[in-house]
Amino acid sequence: MPKILLVEDNEMNRDMLSRRLLRNNFEVVMAVNGKEGVDMAKSERPDIILMDMSLPVMDGWEATRTIKADEETKSIPVIALTAHAMESDREQALQAGCDDFDTKPIELPRLLGKINALLPK
Repeated sequence: MPKILLVEDNEMNRDMLSRRLLRNNFEVVMAVNGKEGVDMAKSERPDIILMDMSLPVMDGWEATRTIKADEETKSIPVIALTAHAMESDREQALQAGCDDFDTKPIELPRLLGKINALLPK
């Protein structure tokens, strides 16, 4: 069962998305800020990371750059999750090292397609 690290500070979003991912046969571990997300990327070794970009302590941009700069975690795919849907936001996410980008509110079939495309085969 693939393991997803969900880094999301909003409790309602975290709860809703984690339950939907569990129903789709993913193991889900959660972090509530970017620093915790970086630490859990190392300790939990998820197969993929869903990274909110607007996070306390360390934002999603910095957390992703930190994860991608570390030899131990750089190969873990990261999907940016953001309420900002402008092309510049997508480019900023990819420049930070994200492997893909999805907008909120989350459309589960679209997100699942992106997750499955990035999961190691």
